[in-house]
Amino acid sequence: MRIVINGFGRIGRTILRQILTQPGHSDIDVALINDIAPLETCAYLFKYDSTFGPLPFDVIAEEGGLRIDGKFIRFSALDQLSGTEVAAADVVLECTGKVHSRASAERGLKAGAGAVLISGPSGFADTTIVMGANEQSLGDARIVSNSSCTTNAIAPMLNVINSKFGIARAHVTTIHCYTSSQPMVDAPRGDLARSRAGAESMVPTTTSAAKELEKVLPDLGARTSVAAVRVPSLSVSAIDATLQLDKPLSGDVVDALRTAVAGLPAIIGTTDDPCVSRDMRGRAESLILALPEVQTIGDTQLRIFGWYDNEWGFSARMIDMARRMANRQA
Repeated sequence: MRIVINGFGRIGRTILRQILTQPGHSDIDVALINDIAPLETCAYLFKYDSTFGPLPFDVIAEEGGLRIDGKFIRFSALDQLSGTEVAAADVVLECTGKVHSRASAERGLKAGAGAVLISGPSGFADTTIVMGANEQSLGDARIVSNSSCTTNAIAPMLNVINSKFGIARAHVTTIHCYTSSQPMVDAPRGDLARSRAGAESMVPTTTSAAKELEKVLPDLGARTSVAAVRVPSLSVSAIDATLQLDKPLSGDVVDALRTAVAGLPAIIGTTDDPCVSRDMRGRAESLILALPEVQTIGDTQLRIFGWYDNEWGFSARMIDMARRMANRQA
């Protein structure tokens, strides 16, 4: 699979880090990375990462790209993608966070790539796909949204539980670490609460996950509400969900949940340990169910809690989806 990474921010860098450090990615050829930041800055931020730690090998800025552990990867700093490297790519991973029009969504296609995968919600993609929820709907879509990290955490879990027990209605709260959309000190933002210092307070705010869930699982999404609280933590987020089920629960509920998610081991993990968020940093699943937190009220109300590394897990799904799109074209 030949890819181009457009945008070398948090997700772009995490995708490349996984490709270079994790097993199973020897089939991926990174033809080009495009970012308008100075090459030396890109090298530094890739080598030294406040979340995942420093890379165990050299990252050297050279003319035209970075030499990483002896391997040269071409870089460009273009406002619009172009070049033979892009034209030869199976998939452009659109990680700039700046897809604000259909024209911007089509940049990779216009440059000659086979398909574009957007690293976030998009109203301009042909479709929105979440692995473990609706990947069977990919079809021949050439511009695909990978949705949000929170939707990737929620949708597969709700889909599995709905298939097993039936969900009459659900409410999910995401407890999300702060992001670059929040200021470090109080500063004006469109959302007044999100104008406050992100590393200082817990901030009730909105999330795109509810609308995204309706794109991915329309029937179930219409019965689910989603809220968000941003918390002063650098990485790893969580979901706290209360589900009203159609079918009565019986027997060992934890064992039933463990069995229900066993068919998606790369998407939904489990833990029996009393973990905290730091323990989940670098986990590649979209969600890790905290089984000690499972609670029931009566025989139809279920409370579940799960962790997700909103950068590492989401980046892993970007790679999975890109591979699925590339294989479809082969």
